[in-house]
Amino acid sequence: MADGHYADGIAAGRLSGEDYKRNFADLHPPLDAHEALVEADRCYFCYDAPCATACPTSIDIPMFIRQIATGNPLGSARTIFDQNILGGMCARVCPTETLCEEACVREEAEGKPVQIGRLQRYATDVAMAADRQFYERAASSGRKVAVVGAGPAGLACAHRLAMHGHAVTVLEAREKTGGLNEYGIAAYKAPDGFAQAEVDYVTAIGGIDIENGKMLGRDFALGDLLRDYDAVFLGMGLSGVNALRAEGEEAGGVENAVDYIAHLRQANDLSSLPVGRRVVVIGGGMTAIDAAVQARLLGAEEVTVCYRRGREQMNASVFEQDLAASKGVTIRHWLQPKKVLADGGRVTGIELEYTALSNGRLAGTGETVTLKADQVFKAIGQVFDAAVLNGSSASIALEGNRIKVDGEGRTSMPKVWAGGDCIAGGDDLTVSAVAQGRDAAESINRVLAG
Repeated sequence: MADGHYADGIAAGRLSGEDYKRNFADLHPPLDAHEALVEADRCYFCYDAPCATACPTSIDIPMFIRQIATGNPLGSARTIFDQNILGGMCARVCPTETLCEEACVREEAEGKPVQIGRLQRYATDVAMAADRQFYERAASSGRKVAVVGAGPAGLACAHRLAMHGHAVTVLEAREKTGGLNEYGIAAYKAPDGFAQAEVDYVTAIGGIDIENGKMLGRDFALGDLLRDYDAVFLGMGLSGVNALRAEGEEAGGVENAVDYIAHLRQANDLSSLPVGRRVVVIGGGMTAIDAAVQARLLGAEEVTVCYRRGREQMNASVFEQDLAASKGVTIRHWLQPKKVLADGGRVTGIELEYTALSNGRLAGTGETVTLKADQVFKAIGQVFDAAVLNGSSASIALEGNRIKVDGEGRTSMPKVWAGGDCIAGGDDLTVSAVAQGRDAAESINRVLAG
């Protein structure tokens, strides 16, 4: 930090330029060629490898690591992209510590798994740096497919459909393409414009037309797409944010964490971003951790994450929790928001109630604690806005207020598939969204080809 002393309230420019540059540098610097070879040599190349089973996109992990070990990073990238065309971003943001690396035999035996995520990044970076394209668009099928949402699910679906020769139009509500990869992850996980570079790489196959600033329910209706296209894929993610349901949460300085992260990701000058001196984040998932860590890196003196349950119940991985602690973030458990304190319409603190399990149910204990705060972030989950379906929700079945799909991503409405965060039963992971988009595309292709 620049001087260790800050004025109360939300302010910009708390740090020096060098501090911002250092704080938001690449979280995991890439492996060089020698390091990749050494790490690849640690793999046992297991038969029926548990790491591959743990991968939502079913990448042949032992194969791609063996290809690195034999000096063939391009072949390795091809193995990865065959299953996950967004393998570069997934290598950066996947919680590998709870997926492939947790299942690694070396993790079981030694407590030190093969660094699968960093090896995947190495191979995909080599291919993308060389602009090596492995796929060609098939001859035109004469069929048209609309993809709503240009996030991981939509992009994976569009690429696979283009491979099969279908003409794809992607309709994206935001000004930039990429969805959560562009707007929703911490800046230090994908610096230097990687999200947009990956979009360019994926769409280079051709046959994919992206129209930005086009929102379902505002600029077009689902009925329009069903009239004009042979099939529709819905991958628009979640647009609503859950409320704190605490008195006074409308006070100035209380913000949605997802909006703050998006603003930070699009900022050209980090010193222009205002941040509080004392920041409180309500939530226990990846978004809460990303908001908390980045607030600290922007110069907040005190950052506290408050979660209503215990450490083991947090959706954020142990690695993410430890990362937050290493950056000076305090995580407090068994606390739920009760009242936002304000003076002159601006937040000055937050009153929280201690919670406990009573007969298996979470309940407030009546005991409270007050934390000083000049900025409070809400990170307690997002919701799907079914209203965007423009009255079609009666035809498209919902489950838990998200779109219900079968094993191939088909909705209850003919010609309509869905995937990503907007579907029921999802785990809100980039890699899972990619798998759902890919598999839905294969299902769409089977129907159109039949």
